[in-house]
Amino acid sequence: MKSKLEYIWLDGYSPTQSLRSKTQIRDNFGGTLDECPMWSFDGSSTQQADGSSSDCLLKPVAIIPDPDRQNAYLVMTEVLNADGTPHLTNGRATIDDDDSDFWFGFEQEYFLWDTDTQLPPGFPQNGYPGPQGPYYCSVGASNAFGRDCVDEHLDLCLEAGINVEGINGEVAAGQWEYQVFAKGAADAGDQTWLARYLLERTGEKYGYAINWHPKPFGALDWNGSGMHANFSNGLMRESGEEANFTKICEHFGKNIERHISVYGADNDKRLTGEHETQSITEFSFGVSDRGASIRIPVGTVEDGWKGRLEDRRPASNADPYKVAAAIIKTTKESLA
Repeated sequence: MKSKLEYIWLDGYSPTQSLRSKTQIRDNFGGTLDECPMWSFDGSSTQQADGSSSDCLLKPVAIIPDPDRQNAYLVMTEVLNADGTPHLTNGRATIDDDDSDFWFGFEQEYFLWDTDTQLPPGFPQNGYPGPQGPYYCSVGASNAFGRDCVDEHLDLCLEAGINVEGINGEVAAGQWEYQVFAKGAADAGDQTWLARYLLERTGEKYGYAINWHPKPFGALDWNGSGMHANFSNGLMRESGEEANFTKICEHFGKNIERHISVYGADNDKRLTGEHETQSITEFSFGVSDRGASIRIPVGTVEDGWKGRLEDRRPASNADPYKVAAAIIKTTKESLA
């Protein structure tokens, strides 16, 4: 039997990378990562190489069934140079989490984007829908737009084995969110990118592009789109010491640029200090404070200071690999 292997990678476009993929046909494929060969592509067509030396390598790092094609698999890869070293665009290679001590939950917000109107579903041509408020977790044709696409994406993710823990309508018309959780930063990044890939491909059926921009409507009175990063390590989950959480948060405040530099392009348009955000130039943390840079969930406090933190600054277009790498680095430094 012949199987289709869809090799997926991140291109070299700046400041925001896009997904690319191509199909390889294999005979008698057993469905394991070890059976996935290294492959190559033309990096000069993805802004990852010069035309005179254009070969880049694709190293398989994760595989899941492709629920939308027959006898098929989705293969997440990372990009290597021709000599086997990590490519400059390879954010996954920057993660320092060998023992998978860190757990991540990414809350991925996005806008569906009608390719005919160039607006989200629910937006009238040459105008705007009613003010935000009734769309969050909404039901009904007056407030919920694009649910058929969103539900199909959820079903595909679950069938593929991606650990999506929930979805909901967000505060603006045509804006939605899904949440992915994984133990291990690389795995969390793999699953978040694979879920993005399935969303992009599902949108093709409905005439929707996916708008990952953190503030597609600029200064208008609409919330932007984020990718809130919930994280913990073993000490946070087990120590029961408020002081450890305070040390972590305070050290994040000393490394604002490290984080903002990888938290997504145009994030300054979203992190304004309004619409449940802290200003991009300031830092704060607090229990149950959705206007803070880092929110300490009330559940963490109620569980005796055992649990997680939520960095609310990452934008919807941020690379989860790079976000995780920065969070791990700062957290380890704070507890050293």
